[in-house]
Amino acid sequence: MSEEKQRKTLELSREEMRDFGYRVIDMLLDYYDERADKPVAETLDYEALNAILREPLPREGMPWRDAMAQFERQVVNTSNRVDHPRFFAYIPLANNFVSVMADSLAAGYNIFNAVWLQGPGAAQIERLTVDWLRQIFGLPAEAGGTFVSGGSVANLTALAVAREAHLSGEKRDAVAYCSDQIHFAVSRGMRVLGFAPEQLRKLPSDDEFRLPLAPLREAIAADRAAGKRPFCVIASAGTTNTGAVDKLSALADLCAAEDLWLHVDGAYGAPAILTEGGKSALKGLGRVDSLALDAHKWLFQPIECGVVLVRDRRWLPRAFKETSEVLKDMQSDGEELNFMYQGIQLTRQFRALKLWLSFKVFGLDAISEAIAAGFQNAELAERLLREAGCWEIVTPAQMAILTFRYQPSTGDEALADRVTHDLVGRLLDDGYAFASGTQLRGKPVMRMCCNNPRTTPADLRGTILLMGRLAAELEATLRDAPASDQDARVKT
Repeated sequence: MSEEKQRKTLELSREEMRDFGYRVIDMLLDYYDERADKPVAETLDYEALNAILREPLPREGMPWRDAMAQFERQVVNTSNRVDHPRFFAYIPLANNFVSVMADSLAAGYNIFNAVWLQGPGAAQIERLTVDWLRQIFGLPAEAGGTFVSGGSVANLTALAVAREAHLSGEKRDAVAYCSDQIHFAVSRGMRVLGFAPEQLRKLPSDDEFRLPLAPLREAIAADRAAGKRPFCVIASAGTTNTGAVDKLSALADLCAAEDLWLHVDGAYGAPAILTEGGKSALKGLGRVDSLALDAHKWLFQPIECGVVLVRDRRWLPRAFKETSEVLKDMQSDGEELNFMYQGIQLTRQFRALKLWLSFKVFGLDAISEAIAAGFQNAELAERLLREAGCWEIVTPAQMAILTFRYQPSTGDEALADRVTHDLVGRLLDDGYAFASGTQLRGKPVMRMCCNNPRTTPADLRGTILLMGRLAAELEATLRDAPASDQDARVKT
């Protein structure tokens, strides 16, 4: 193929495509081989990065090798490694190579997975994979679902279905309920759906950071008495802050008695049902009306891989189906396979391929063992923190998450607040490991998410030793600093 034709048709020669593809594979293999030896995070301020990447829109092309070198130098080398074995901040995104290749296949074949007649094989794989998930979570045979980008859209989709099912689209005086530990994706989704902030009742969580049952019953009764229309309870199957799981069986009983939709945000925690500990914690998950899931978290998929499941799959097209003259020739009698009717997207990636291929290649038992490793890692981290003697465990290991605070030997709580708050930034600057901070009951705490199965005991020991050393240095620095400097540190 001539260079002129390549330029006009946006193509590379076969040899160039092969070389390009091999270069990408080599880069990925090098990354996986060297990942644990690299810093968890690379710090570069916005101004510096913006200066590097600011350039005019190219009028002429450049060799792909040069473009890839820029990508490697200025994107890969400035990104946090969220799949690093010592990345404990947020929820680690530990993907797998099989799914990475599946994403490449889905993109390379450019599969349009919205209409049965456009790709029946892809539609069937998505339907099958959704059904595997249905079985895993204990939902009935009539349940169904669809793949979406992630937990935000999964929660939004489920709440749109709940609105249609219980309110017939009429939002006036409607009220939904959750705890103050719910992920912000829920409140944002409610806002996108047109609900006012006061239509989502965020109840103070109980001592274990769960949605409290008695106050929930009281709030529902009070709202009904005031002429409001309670329609939905939103529970967590593993909160982001602490890994707390709401009392799903009791909430299912309450929702059945009150005729309310029960939605569960299981974005990261729901797959723990594949382990013995998770099965006990998630008892009642199969009774929900809808479930949001991020398979790119504890099912080890590349971003993006969200799923929404509903107890009765007929509710999805009832909430989302619209007809079009342009698409009428593509419709079939099997409407459950036309995924454009299952959510808000018409143009859809073939996201199900990567999870399907993971199940096929690794098998459910291996995936379950990888999830169980997160529980074991968190329990070991808690034990090491207790043995160190300078940490207070705020919430013990649950669903692979634990939270803790630094404790100076003097017992100075104000100093503990300052050290705990500043420790996150010191870890980020160091680069060896990264744990995040949050607030519980108004107090700063550290938080470790241990659900990466490639994290080793040595990684945990090294991280906790490092945190102890950095915290001691911070304590000494803060003790010697003038009071005005200490106040400034707390405010930043």
